Amino acid sequence: MTLRHTTDFFLYEWLSSEQLCQRERYADHARETFDAVLDTCERIAREKYAPFNRKVDIEEPAFDGDKVILPACTQDALDAYAASGMLSAAQDYDIGGMQLPYTLEAAANAFFACASVSIGGSMLTVGNANLLMAHGSDLQKQVFALNEFSGRFAGTMCLSEPQAGSSLSDVATRATPDGADHADDPLGARYRLRGNKMWISTGDHELTENIVHLVLAKIPGADGKTIPGTKGISLFIVPKHLVNTVGELTGERNDVALAGLNHKLGWRGTVNTLLNFGEGRYPVRGSAGAIGYLVGQAGEGLKCMFHMMNEARIGVGLAATMLGLAGYYASLDYARTRTQGRPVGPAGKDASQAPVRLIEHADIKRMLLAQKAYGEGAFALGLYCARLVDELHTGDTAQQHEAQWLLEVLTPIVKSWPSEWCLEANSLAIQIHGGYGYTRDFPVEQYWRDNRLNMIHEGTHGIQAMDLLGRKVLLDKGLGLQLLGKRIDATCARATTAEQQQQARALQSTWRHVVQATGDAWHGQDPALSLANAVPYMQAFGHTVLAWIWLDVSLASLGSDAASLGRRQACQYFFNYELPKTGAWLNVVQSRDATCADMPEDAF
Repeated sequence: MTLRHTTDFFLYEWLSSEQLCQRERYADHARETFDAVLDTCERIAREKYAPFNRKVDIEEPAFDGDKVILPACTQDALDAYAASGMLSAAQDYDIGGMQLPYTLEAAANAFFACASVSIGGSMLTVGNANLLMAHGSDLQKQVFALNEFSGRFAGTMCLSEPQAGSSLSDVATRATPDGADHADDPLGARYRLRGNKMWISTGDHELTENIVHLVLAKIPGADGKTIPGTKGISLFIVPKHLVNTVGELTGERNDVALAGLNHKLGWRGTVNTLLNFGEGRYPVRGSAGAIGYLVGQAGEGLKCMFHMMNEARIGVGLAATMLGLAGYYASLDYARTRTQGRPVGPAGKDASQAPVRLIEHADIKRMLLAQKAYGEGAFALGLYCARLVDELHTGDTAQQHEAQWLLEVLTPIVKSWPSEWCLEANSLAIQIHGGYGYTRDFPVEQYWRDNRLNMIHEGTHGIQAMDLLGRKVLLDKGLGLQLLGKRIDATCARATTAEQQQQARALQSTWRHVVQATGDAWHGQDPALSLANAVPYMQAFGHTVLAWIWLDVSLASLGSDAASLGRRQACQYFFNYELPKTGAWLNVVQSRDATCADMPEDAF
């Protein structure tokens, strides 16, 4: 089935997303509106993105000493995206938005990620602007966020540093007050920033008039020292070009310098940079130091940044998902047309018979079913979490409360699970192509290279796992875990056929194992040992969640058509081939296995 067919099923037949139109915020919309948005995004992705996916992979960004050079197709694609209104899809009408549900926004953006994740759909710009709408001053919203929603400005997030990576406690970038009147600047308390930021996607380019960097930095006290850890981190708006209070460029370049481009395994069409703040290459107003405007309160930068990071984690999960599905579609098409081998009959193989298509071999079907189960299951999970975001924003008090706690435990999964298992789907797509899959004659090797990033950025796999086991499942006496268990039980209660009931029993048994392992992991007195097997815990947790998602999807796939049968078969595959893996993962968690933790360094 096509991506559009799958999207329509998940949105309308499974999630009943058109019911959101009964809420006041979305009352002007109907399914016809939603379909029109999907049609537009599907067309732009097909015309402006997909034909150039290989081109942007080959023609990497280049720096000529003055500016970053990108293929013209990148500008054309992003211009078309901005013109579609998708940058402000979920925003209020009075600021030029469409007031669309986030569920629809996520589904529509999937077309762009599937067509060319490397060109992208400006996920960081939207996340940057959304953060400012939540935590910025009225003028910061007007000058920076609204210009990002219109496409005039682009946005970044600047967290990591060359010496610290994901360890935000070790942020070395410093912000000092810019003069005695620094607190009186209408754009926000004005500081001078000095430091370096690494792995900054879209950190420099000429695609927009300006780039709005959101930068984490520490403000030293009167003694010149900073607060240790993350509590002393503040957040600053640092524009590439300085602006006035109505958003016009003043003609002054801020002291933000491109130190170099990172040459990557994948996502080669996306500029990725090392940026130097305040090195003096572009001294502004007579002195070195990049001018930055404080967002929110000093010392609350990480709290503000998590608003953007959590959005980005759902976006990363959906990007990984779409790469997995792109590889699935490519290998399915290849398996249907490529002939190789003979069928095995009662007397063995008959060499006189004509070769059969790859898809007629059981092992090829196994690899295709795995890809379908990983990709479509991850897509369903991503849209389910997007629907929870809509509940959080527009539901009643009870719905908002439940959505908040479910998102606490599901956000690490929606980011990590697709990034691991849709990468495996891409590996299987290469395998189906055989030797051809390892060449650039076919797109599947690029999908794998692009997808390999997703286990790293926006919180590595290990960080997500420690967040899940070390914090999320423990919050408020495990409330998120309890609410998720209730939803799993509700799905299992709807099982009617013998096969569905068998799957429901297997799911409930595995969920009990997950809950038991959660408690067992924390029975000892050594938290380091409790977290030593956090990744196996997250893998088991994620597989259990996906089994639940697949059972729920299967219960909605009631038809006798090929698409419904395909979803039920994918569900059966997941329960028969994937869910049993959880036992081995959970056993090492329950036993607090110390094999890895106790390995002496010199024994390696």
